[in-house]
Amino acid sequence: MDELYIGLMSGTSLDGIDAALVDLSDMQFKLLASHYQPYPDTIKNSLRRVIQEQQTTFTDLAKLDHQLAGLNAQAVNTLLNETQYSPDDINAIGYHGQTVFHEPEGQHPNTIQLGDPSALVEQTKISVVADFRRMDMAAGGQGAPLAPAFHQFLFRDPSQDRAILNIGGIANLTLLPADINQAITGFDTGPGNCLLDEWSQLHHNQAFDEGGRWAQQGKTNTNVLQDLLSDPYFAKAPPKSTGREYFHLDWLQQHSGLDSVSPQDVQATLASLTVISISNALQQYAPNTRQVFVCGGGAHNQYLMSLLQKQLEQTQLASTAELGLDPDWVEACAFAWLAQQRMEHQTANIPSVTGASRPVLLGAIYNP
Repeated sequence: MDELYIGLMSGTSLDGIDAALVDLSDMQFKLLASHYQPYPDTIKNSLRRVIQEQQTTFTDLAKLDHQLAGLNAQAVNTLLNETQYSPDDINAIGYHGQTVFHEPEGQHPNTIQLGDPSALVEQTKISVVADFRRMDMAAGGQGAPLAPAFHQFLFRDPSQDRAILNIGGIANLTLLPADINQAITGFDTGPGNCLLDEWSQLHHNQAFDEGGRWAQQGKTNTNVLQDLLSDPYFAKAPPKSTGREYFHLDWLQQHSGLDSVSPQDVQATLASLTVISISNALQQYAPNTRQVFVCGGGAHNQYLMSLLQKQLEQTQLASTAELGLDPDWVEACAFAWLAQQRMEHQTANIPSVTGASRPVLLGAIYNP
């Protein structure tokens, strides 16, 4: 009997919702269909205001919570209509929600994802697993990244050390040693596309720098790059996680020397920041890695990928398509798998990744 799950993911790029329908029967994995639901500009602007400016009202938050649930329900229902499956065919939806605040350390660790799961249940008539991060945080973990357990399930190779690199708004690494006695590790390396996208929006009114063409026209400013890399986050040891509430345009504009650098040189410098921070993390924490497979929107940025290949010249660099899964759908598929783990009462965090004190069940179940 098929075990069908839908994974929903809206990440730090703030571009929209990835919806993936997967078959997880008999501990196997098959992506059956996918759908992308872009965010309207009004939603994008509201999210940026909440995340980056941290200025909002309870009324606006409640409205956004409801709107995001509706958009996710629309993505699910479109996917079902396109594939002619019914709600009764789906075991559950793995629903990440949209992170608007993530502060895993300090006196009051917390993380907030918007998008009401109860509304999603009502509008789809399917069980929903949501709120994946907070149980790990309650056990002392970062609550992120959560995809490494799925990466281990699908991508680990007993013959060689591998890394899975997700370049979304924030970039994160999953380190998969071949030796099963070695722990899986993973962490956020720093900015992925978020600063590149914001700088492109500011100067070109374009949501992203397609293919990295604008960055390629510029030249990395070494002084600015070194100043950016001096931020304490990059030197901090894992476990660690971050987000747009930390890396944003105000963070960038705090750094010295920016005013004297042309916008296209800043864009080139930001591309180098993404690449160097990833490369430094690999060299420090997984120097024997010889295969890096990339997922997320950054996999389509040819300039970024070419810089990364030059930086990791002894490493095979490819997208996760080489492993059988399109890079655009890895994260959504991960949350479908995480939903199955929760429905089957299986722990799914990796304490060596998040820093949690123990393995825990991830997510709360909402039934129709």
